[in-house]
Amino acid sequence: MDKITYLIIFSFSFFVQLLLFLMGVYYLVIMIAGWIPLPEKKKANEEKPSLFHRFAIVIPAHNEESVIGSMVNSLKKQKYPEEYFDIYVICDNCTDNTRQRAESAGAYALIRDNLNETGKGYALEWAFLRIFAMEKQYDAICVFDADNVVSSSFLSEMNSMLSRGHQVIQGYIDSKNPYDTWISLSYSIAFWLSNRIFQQTRYNLGLSCGLCGTGFCIKTDIIREIGWGATCLTEDLEFTMKLVLNNRKVAFCKNAVVYDEKPLTFMQSWRQRKRWMQGHTDCAVRYLPVLFKKIFKRADITAFDCAIYLFQPIRFICFGLATIFSWSESAFPSMPFYIIGYAFPSWIWSLIVLVQLLFGPLVVLHAKNWDIRIILGFFIYPFYCLTWLPVTIAGIKDAGQKSWDHTIHTRNISIEEIERH
Repeated sequence: MDKITYLIIFSFSFFVQLLLFLMGVYYLVIMIAGWIPLPEKKKANEEKPSLFHRFAIVIPAHNEESVIGSMVNSLKKQKYPEEYFDIYVICDNCTDNTRQRAESAGAYALIRDNLNETGKGYALEWAFLRIFAMEKQYDAICVFDADNVVSSSFLSEMNSMLSRGHQVIQGYIDSKNPYDTWISLSYSIAFWLSNRIFQQTRYNLGLSCGLCGTGFCIKTDIIREIGWGATCLTEDLEFTMKLVLNNRKVAFCKNAVVYDEKPLTFMQSWRQRKRWMQGHTDCAVRYLPVLFKKIFKRADITAFDCAIYLFQPIRFICFGLATIFSWSESAFPSMPFYIIGYAFPSWIWSLIVLVQLLFGPLVVLHAKNWDIRIILGFFIYPFYCLTWLPVTIAGIKDAGQKSWDHTIHTRNISIEEIERH
């Protein structure tokens, strides 16, 4: 092997390891530090806790006749004065009985027919404009997916967060079907980890949490001020970046629980995660330059944290490549993989990996009362994580495509059935 080839491979390997190391250390520090909640500063204009905010609940739905009834019924069971919230279902290009099921359950149906601008982001923007033009005015808007069911205390918890001065709040995303298949269990583990390791830690540290597409609340003043405008394939991520650039943060409320339907098959998972990576890449291209400008101009740690998160696809790819390099070196000792080497002492790598591998399972198992099914799920979960490598590559490759694949929801589970268990 000539020197030039050697230097290229070694330099590339060093760069991959350096990137993984720095991001691994950063997430490790955030993960551990987030267990120490910082005291919240009271807002000067903090409202009285007894105030009831008026909510508009918005549910985008495209052919969701199988599940929309259970979703609206769970909202009707809120422990919150019914005169202070209204439920609007966006029947978005529906060709089934979504409208009839929604109205019979007690919701208002907003009929939208637009085949040129499809997707949840466009539907929400369309609905917001119509709600703002109504005679009845609302203090905040809550957004859910049609396949969700919601804990009875959701609006009360959001009301409390608004009274404490928060303007954008993400609820706790749980799973309504974690044990259906290995895919739904892997998804559930991922969201359980995200709630505690990503959302709660950032809230504790005073950083911005992330919107998750469902189960969130936004004060109407914020939407009026900066507009919605989030119409890419990951409208939640796009609006999160928009908030941070406008000096707003997303708070997290662990007691406001929404149960989401997880995909059942690998192909459903592939299509959904690929769409997420397409939208993620789109957001990274558009928002990283302005985030870096804010970072260097104002030394903004929240913008830095968001920029790190937008690098996630690159992290997935680097982690996959590092895994392949490591496997190749072990499987083919006669091949010249030795030139890849290690940029840092192996004990440092081992410590970082060990803490991250053990920390997550312990957090989830403690919260879920050490369920044996979750313990078994963590043996499958690493394989699910590795599948992110091809998903991410496919998503980056097709980032320019704006087509939207609708996930068919069939698990019609009531909130009573979930909370009994």
